[in-house]
Amino acid sequence: MRTLITVCSLAVVSSAAFAQELSAPSPRSKIEQRVGVTDFAIEYSSPGVKGRPIWGELVPYDKPWRTGANAATKITASTDFSFGGKTVPAGSYSLYTIPTKTGWTVALNSSADGWGTNGLDIKKDVARAQVKSEAIPLRERMTFIFSDASDSGVRLDMEWEKVRVMIPISVDTTALVTKNIDKALGDTWRPHYNSGRWLFDNNGDLTKALGYLDASIAIKPTWSNNWTRAQILAKQGKGAEALASAEKAQTLGKGEQIYETVYKEQIAKAIADWKKKS
Repeated sequence: MRTLITVCSLAVVSSAAFAQELSAPSPRSKIEQRVGVTDFAIEYSSPGVKGRPIWGELVPYDKPWRTGANAATKITASTDFSFGGKTVPAGSYSLYTIPTKTGWTVALNSSADGWGTNGLDIKKDVARAQVKSEAIPLRERMTFIFSDASDSGVRLDMEWEKVRVMIPISVDTTALVTKNIDKALGDTWRPHYNSGRWLFDNNGDLTKALGYLDASIAIKPTWSNNWTRAQILAKQGKGAEALASAEKAQTLGKGEQIYETVYKEQIAKAIADWKKKS
């Protein structure tokens, strides 16, 4: 029994030892910044100077550098943005740099989940920028900082040892917001349509349902709000008005997938039936 207890105790101690958490030489870091309506995030590992010569030694000149330690440094944007004068689609990219004695190149690569620069394929670069650097007081750990943020752009600074590299990023917030406004206004017909359709489907107040649908059509006539309106009018015995609304739905639905595949024959049959009755 003692032997069993001793073995179990050792197993618990051994398990606890293996589960302990130790500090990492280059801890993981993440920073985020909103620019207008765009969310940016940088994920990286932060090495320390530790008394070592950095530029041209630990980080060679004229060679791609992961701009951090361990896994590739990753930048993620929620919308399209501009980098080095080039539009970059929303998404995640690895960010690597090429330091030289006279300047820096910063590149975004579509392969975002690599380990450092191992297997880096520059053919997958989506944008490059020549950026400025300046001298700073000693910074022990490499750090990314978002600075000078505005509605149209932000500067991403990389600081390490006695160097700050400044990476400008811009966003066409006006175009993005305008697109969001157009989409929101373009969809304002839907709440009225949904309300009228629900009342119709659930044997509700048809007069109120018709009012909702008329409001929806006034904002944006579609085959769906006209078709639901036609069905309500037919149920109210208003054949001529129902026919006109159904024919409008038929015209507006041409080319739309759900209309062509699901409703086209149904609406055509209803029109034919209502014409016979009239």
